[in-house]
Amino acid sequence: MDSVKLMDRVDTKFMLSSRGFGALLNELRKSYKCLEVEGNRASRYETVYLDTEKLDFYIKHHNGKRNRYKIRYRKYVESDLTFLEIKFKNNKKRTVKNRMIVPGIESSLSEDSAHFIKEISGIDYEVLNVLRNDFSRITLVNEELQERLTLDLSLKFEAFGGVAEMGDVIICELKQEKAKRNSPFLSAVKNHIHRPMRISKYCMGIAMLKEGVKKNNFKENLLILEKFNDDNRVA
Repeated sequence: MDSVKLMDRVDTKFMLSSRGFGALLNELRKSYKCLEVEGNRASRYETVYLDTEKLDFYIKHHNGKRNRYKIRYRKYVESDLTFLEIKFKNNKKRTVKNRMIVPGIESSLSEDSAHFIKEISGIDYEVLNVLRNDFSRITLVNEELQERLTLDLSLKFEAFGGVAEMGDVIICELKQEKAKRNSPFLSAVKNHIHRPMRISKYCMGIAMLKEGVKKNNFKENLLILEKFNDDNRVA
């Protein structure tokens, strides 16, 4: 895992049903090992995203702006570690992540946390806790290439007095130092005619739970999510 921390990386994302991902497994077995933490292969994550009162970070993402930030607390449950994390998406489509350990998810920014955010991002205006996201993650590490594949499932969101779940959906994210098409995972999804998607758990949660917010650019993802879960109910 130390060799694939990839704090400065290229991400490629897919949204698959559990059955859709299951069909890929035989093609992935020979190339990846599964991370195990405290005897668990599916590690629990608790995340709280921060934004402005007007949801400026969400709106920038919706509008496709580059050089944008995402700020969150993330608790790694099995490890009992919590980080304040700042992700920066630059105009070269690279994701750069900085983080610091904090005692726990804060109800409001501590002085140290506010200083860290300003130091890394230059942001010195007010941000607050907006959305909670809980999920389980399976991490696969390539045995030969410098890449890892994360599989996020059982996704649940809480915000604005409501709760939403993504049901029978896995968000797959391939993290690479440089975009390389010889990834076994990319070959497998291509063989099964799955295409990459622009998808953000934060933005999906806001789009699912916030009335009156712009979401036109996320409608395709929401329709695919609905189709996956309809197909699962029929099956």
